Amino acid sequence: MPEICRFFGIVIKMYFGDHPPPHFHAEYGEHQAVIDIRTLVVIGGHLPPRALGLVVEWASQHQANLLQLWERAANHQPLFKLPPLA
Repeated sequence: MPEICRFFGIVIKMYFGDHPPPHFHAEYGEHQAVIDIRTLVVIGGHLPPRALGLVVEWASQHQANLLQLWERAANHQPLFKLPPLA
């Protein structure tokens, strides 16, 4: 699964050909969550509140790019990296 961003110990990844709805995977230590790109709501797993807040803040800044990446992943095209949360 390609890594598309990393910040503050959080790793953001996206699978090729993954199931709808459009989403990404966030990992923080032993925690993992699946985040819906359109609503920025956790649809699977769990992250600690602070990590989840950082992920949602980052994703809100890159929502359009995340949707582009989702389309690329659905079509098995190369993915690009996104800048980290500053």
